[in-house]
Amino acid sequence: MTGKPEWLRVRYSGTANREIVEKTLASLNLNTVCVEANCPNYAGCFSRKTATFMIMGTDCTRDCRFCNVRHGLPRQLDPREPGNVAQAVKELELKYVVVTSVTRDDLPDGGAGHFARVILAIKQSAPETVVEVLIPDFKGSRKALETVLDACPAVVSHNMETVKSLYPKARPQAQYTRSLELLKNIKRLNPLVRSKSGIMLGLGETPEEIYKTLDDLREAECEFLTIGQYLAPSKQHLPVREYVEPQQFEEYGLAAKRKGFAFVASAPLVRSSFNAGQAFGL
Repeated sequence: MTGKPEWLRVRYSGTANREIVEKTLASLNLNTVCVEANCPNYAGCFSRKTATFMIMGTDCTRDCRFCNVRHGLPRQLDPREPGNVAQAVKELELKYVVVTSVTRDDLPDGGAGHFARVILAIKQSAPETVVEVLIPDFKGSRKALETVLDACPAVVSHNMETVKSLYPKARPQAQYTRSLELLKNIKRLNPLVRSKSGIMLGLGETPEEIYKTLDDLREAECEFLTIGQYLAPSKQHLPVREYVEPQQFEEYGLAAKRKGFAFVASAPLVRSSFNAGQAFGL
């Protein structure tokens, strides 16, 4: 694979807002997926005074071969974290916030109760803020998903990440059908909550597989969709097989809209949490 094309090169410098975000996170001992996953957009998001919070630590019990988040033995949950996230949301005056997590297969509920406590804390501290949670699959537990939904976030997101044939290589501890079932259950359990998912391109998938994944997501009543380019965090991760042209992303986005998604963001630098408030006009 040749070097990264120009359309994937991001250049940002420090700003006052970026410093504010970094100081707020440090003072409240909070983590972001922006930093831990080495997102190419993180400096830009911080400069717009926003961030995607990553709760329940920085060590993940799974070891997906595309992800930069550290795999290891997680620490105990921090009981102060829900309040600290809510405080950060209030201090940064966020109109829309995304909260995600590492996967915590070590916990009986997968961390669903902690997600719920974070959601409720934000609602109490900043009731006007729209809350989206990007959740793991909870090993398929319907009860865990119900715990999250009972806290009434506006959006529940769960990323498919890639096409079915690449799961054994990219997500060996996950299951394509299990993730689809989780998305189906969001609407079954609470039709008022908006459901969302995201996929990466460039891992070796075919156009036919991409369209099949979009069809599967619509069958699961998934409403919001993001499509972005996979970028290998290191040489130890899965290699990039293809840098997909921006025009192709646009074509996939248009196809997704024709299939009935209510909101679609499809471009090389799109990430599941990047500018997520756009789905609500924020």
